Amino acid sequence: MGVMIFIYPPSIFPDAAHGFQVMRSMQMGGGFNRLVAPSQDDISQNTAQFLTWWSPGQYLLPYFIKSILGLNTGHATALTVILLELCGLAGFYTFFKKIGFTPNIAALSLVFIICQEAFITPYIFYNGGEILLFGFEGWFLYGCVSIKKPGWQLLLFVLLSGWLGFLCKSSFIWIYAAGLLCIWLRLSSINNKINIPNSFKTGVWLTIPAVISLACIYVFFLSKGDNPAAASTGFKFDWQTFSFPLGSPIISGFSVDDVMHGLLFPTFTPYLTPAHAVVVVLLLAFFSLALIGAIIRYVPKNDYRLFLLVFYVVSIFFFSWAYLRQLNISYEGRHFRIVGILIVPGMIYLISKIKSAFQITFGILCAVLAFTNYSFFVKAYTFNKNVSARGISGMAQEFIDQTSLDYIMNLDRQNKQAIFVFISADLPLEIANNRVINIDPPPPGAAIDVDDYTYSGHAGPLYMLLPAKYAGAQAAMFMKFFPGYTSFTQQKLSGGYILYSAK
Repeated sequence: MGVMIFIYPPSIFPDAAHGFQVMRSMQMGGGFNRLVAPSQDDISQNTAQFLTWWSPGQYLLPYFIKSILGLNTGHATALTVILLELCGLAGFYTFFKKIGFTPNIAALSLVFIICQEAFITPYIFYNGGEILLFGFEGWFLYGCVSIKKPGWQLLLFVLLSGWLGFLCKSSFIWIYAAGLLCIWLRLSSINNKINIPNSFKTGVWLTIPAVISLACIYVFFLSKGDNPAAASTGFKFDWQTFSFPLGSPIISGFSVDDVMHGLLFPTFTPYLTPAHAVVVVLLLAFFSLALIGAIIRYVPKNDYRLFLLVFYVVSIFFFSWAYLRQLNISYEGRHFRIVGILIVPGMIYLISKIKSAFQITFGILCAVLAFTNYSFFVKAYTFNKNVSARGISGMAQEFIDQTSLDYIMNLDRQNKQAIFVFISADLPLEIANNRVINIDPPPPGAAIDVDDYTYSGHAGPLYMLLPAKYAGAQAAMFMKFFPGYTSFTQQKLSGGYILYSAK
């Protein structure tokens, strides 16, 4: 699959696309991690926003590969996916062996992991922080279980892993906390009992570098802008508030949320009604608790049981609190991926100890899971290869056709002072010579404050690409976002897209 996506690079998730816009700004002379774009107050001027909503690693690593190898963005992204998938598999294999499992169980665990849709997704859509975190998590866990006593090695590991993990993905913070708690419990125990002097000593060695690491992350990054945990809309309790985190081992480990394209908040036509989805989540929470209980009871690996229990409990507290406060964190299985991975070796160990009939049933379940997910890969890869448009970035562009993209790139070559307007975060990657405005389209039927979308002033020709289905009221609304421009002309570039121009 790595060879296949190097030939035809993948598409890109919106989150990572916003990060790549920062990469584009840096390439054009902007400062580090700053998104440079026309100002809403005066479109003739630029504004620079320090992007704190997503961690910078998702674009810095492809940018580094692109710079040293002279590749385009698509090929650099494909190489990033290949390296991180292999690095992640190697890290978890090493961790599983270190924590006491045989090479066979560790290897079979990798087989199960590559059957998960979360493993396949980066070969279709580059998902930025998710793939970076997968490449780093296994090695972080390996480091947590390898530390045998307090000392400079522990101090250095805690300090650097905090920075590197956050560089991969900002949500690493809760994983970081769970990993440090595992280290503290391991090093504080003598004969499975907490020793007070040891716990105090270990706590000091852990706290100092952790505080330094987190303080630097806050001062030099998070304090410069908003992030998903920055604002709460008040407390709200639903059944899924606690049941979704409780059900995360099965929801994530068996790709339930991925296969259903969103169990609670589906991206496409839902498989279940909202009421039925909540019932399913409650059942998955019950079965997940039963699975965790069986692993804790019957798998004789003390360090493994500690890591599984700590990460499961910490994830429940962290995400339940986030959902209760209605922070901008979605109900998606990908947030719990490490829990879905940690259950795998213990589950396979249990399967290896039961009757062959159950082993065969589990094997069939894995085969069905793999067939479902890899059928999705074949379908999506074929779409990226044969249908998606490709421009100077090399990425598969699914929200434009080739005819329209060729026309837009030609306009970009012919102009130096123009402004291009898109409603998809990945299309700005195809503009090399002019400024770009990306507008996230308001939800259909939603009441909007026009001032939030208005760009005042005038600065050179304006080219706005909209889907043909926007013709009429929606297109008129978008044109009103630019009061300094009048007399828009329309040009149908293809059956699917219309270019609105004003000079």
